[in-house]
Amino acid sequence: MSNTVTLVGNLTRDPELRYTPSGAAVAKFGIAVNRYFTKNGEREERTDFFNVNAWRQLAEHVAESLAQGTRVIVTGRIQSRSWETEDGQKRNVIEIEADEVGPSLRWATAQITKATRGGPGEWQTDSNESASNEGGTANAEEVPAGTQG
Repeated sequence: MSNTVTLVGNLTRDPELRYTPSGAAVAKFGIAVNRYFTKNGEREERTDFFNVNAWRQLAEHVAESLAQGTRVIVTGRIQSRSWETEDGQKRNVIEIEADEVGPSLRWATAQITKATRGGPGEWQTDSNESASNEGGTANAEEVPAGTQG
């Protein structure tokens, strides 16, 4: 069995970037996904709301790139977790653990800035349009959406 989900929707709030005590970045955000169907000959719309978690470098890129209202495509897995509040109430939540997040280009355009590794565990972005690749070092370069760089 596979636990993979792909959602297309709009961010309901700006991503909230935090760091775990061990230093791992996590970005939390919500998306609203509209569904349309016909009932008794009438077109109806329902909206589902999902909480999404993005981790590590993806979290930092999400927090830097996206804002409330942005239409995104999220691919990840459904995860549930349970806990008990201080007053003894049991709580459950179902969230999406994101593997990939990107802007939807259906009604928008995007400019892509590649991130390159600067060293062990370090990613860097360089928005210089004249990025070079001399001496075997990879620099970030801007690539128009839909092209390969």
